[in-house]
Amino acid sequence: MPRIAQSTINEVNDKLDALSVMNDYLKLDKKGNRYWGLCPFHNEKTPSFTVDPDRKMYHCFGCGKGGGIISFIMEMDKLTFPETVEMLAKRFGVEIVYDKTSGPAPEEGVVKKTEEFFELYRRVTLSFHHFLVEKSEGRRAYEYLLDRGISGELIERFRLGYAPQDRRWLYGFLGKKGYSPAFLAECGLFSEKYPQSAFFSGRLMFPITDRLQRTIAFGGRILGEETGPKYINSRDSAIFRKGQTLFAIDLALQEIRRTKTVYLAEGYMDVIALHQAGICNAVAPLGTAFTDEQAKLLRRWAEKAFLVFDSDTAGQSAAYKGILTCRRNALACEVLVPGQAETSPDKPLPAKDPADILKNFGSEALQNNMKCFINDFDYLLERGRILFGTTGSEGKTKAVAFLFPYLEALDSDVSRDTCITAIADAFQVERGAVQGDYNRRLEQGRRPSVPEEGKQSKPIRGNEELHLLTGVAVNNYLYPQFRSRLSIQEIEDPAARELFVALEECYVHEETGVDDLLSRISEEDLRNYISEKGNSQEFSANPEQLVEDGIRRVKQRRLRHRLSEIVVKLRTLNREQGTGQGLMDNDRLEDLLAEKKYLDTELRNLEGR
Repeated sequence: MPRIAQSTINEVNDKLDALSVMNDYLKLDKKGNRYWGLCPFHNEKTPSFTVDPDRKMYHCFGCGKGGGIISFIMEMDKLTFPETVEMLAKRFGVEIVYDKTSGPAPEEGVVKKTEEFFELYRRVTLSFHHFLVEKSEGRRAYEYLLDRGISGELIERFRLGYAPQDRRWLYGFLGKKGYSPAFLAECGLFSEKYPQSAFFSGRLMFPITDRLQRTIAFGGRILGEETGPKYINSRDSAIFRKGQTLFAIDLALQEIRRTKTVYLAEGYMDVIALHQAGICNAVAPLGTAFTDEQAKLLRRWAEKAFLVFDSDTAGQSAAYKGILTCRRNALACEVLVPGQAETSPDKPLPAKDPADILKNFGSEALQNNMKCFINDFDYLLERGRILFGTTGSEGKTKAVAFLFPYLEALDSDVSRDTCITAIADAFQVERGAVQGDYNRRLEQGRRPSVPEEGKQSKPIRGNEELHLLTGVAVNNYLYPQFRSRLSIQEIEDPAARELFVALEECYVHEETGVDDLLSRISEEDLRNYISEKGNSQEFSANPEQLVEDGIRRVKQRRLRHRLSEIVVKLRTLNREQGTGQGLMDNDRLEDLLAEKKYLDTELRNLEGR
């Protein structure tokens, strides 16, 4: 890789305004010829961090850190030197020149095309936004946002939009702007099989941006009664990697740096709801599980993550996996599970996520709800009790084993030892027994350490949901019927959910090839799993019946799981009422009984009884 020419570095330094850059990171007050503020590198109450704007240097008399403005940005944003210079050069309008003696310069055509992609996505973002706020076709989407409690100011801040229903409109519009068919075929906005057909149509649009506020992809949400996954994202491209990007990182970064904390929500609307409530350090992964790459990105600026996932089964499963991902990457973790918010006579519904709380109860209720968090370890202890019960030896064994992946993710032997003691106390078993089971687990090949770089992924393990989705993928002519019977919200396994989204994206673009499907899957292990199963005879005999049986089993399992949760809640309420603590929970008791009756009926229908 060639070095940036010294002449470019000098010009960047000449144009660098130290105060304007520093003010992006901390508050400075002038005293004499210097500016002072609280050091961002260590905790202090009296400012000892000083900036000399003439010399363009900084120093902290408390912790001793110091240097130039470029090194400050490198430290704060965890960027390399070339990345920092390139970012500042663009900010101050400096042309980047590379030292030809240090190696070949980047391909000029590649750099130019990348910039053209950024410009194209900027224009499309503005066009979608115009459809949302100005065109009658986007009115339904605009009213949906207002009904969800999202203000016009937030719609502008997030540059939300609407993709027109006509799939050919975007191609014609961009063609009139001078974009060639060859360029549009590479941009990721159109079907590979039908190049004039837009990837998104009739959807509420969420621009996905990088830290420099450049649009690099889109997410789209269906409106009304349309079938298929509620959300789909752009496929990976030269400027977008789904597993390495976080929604709203550009808008949240300043607050993340200031507080050293981040709220990790489940989806676009949840993030926007949190920002609407003034919680501006909120981001979300993009349609798949929270990845190690995303955690490493957040770890650059944050020390703790608050996981804000739905209160349903899939959300709690995502919280479990999110906790492990945080701990593997040295992020402290707390969990918020939106539950029954304070209700009023005209809004009696429970709220399962931040977007629901904002709509039904307002910003203040959402702010208050986000203050009710629980330590990740305590959350997992309680989750283990609910899932397995701890009255018998079998339930205790399963509940203890449920905590072992958490122990493995910890990077401290002291913390791990403390947790083993707490597990024994919580489930009323001998500490030595917990330690013995854990040691045997390690002897079977598991090690309690942070995975090495490039080795974070684990082999895909087959399960009922993934088996079903793989059967559909191998026999993709069954997908139209499948999508009308089962929604992505009914799928819990992250790998199966990713495969579901990939199938939907292929369906939208009328792509039927295996390569088309595999190109939309980011996890190599999942691609290999599908390839392996596709070359076996496992899904050849009567695939229609296989899919039909699989759908029924998934629905049955989900209903049984929810029923078990309701039974636990009913027992808790009965105990409280028996002690006189739950006399005011009659309405809640009736709601749970009504839901149980409904689920019992649905389960009997599925079982043919």
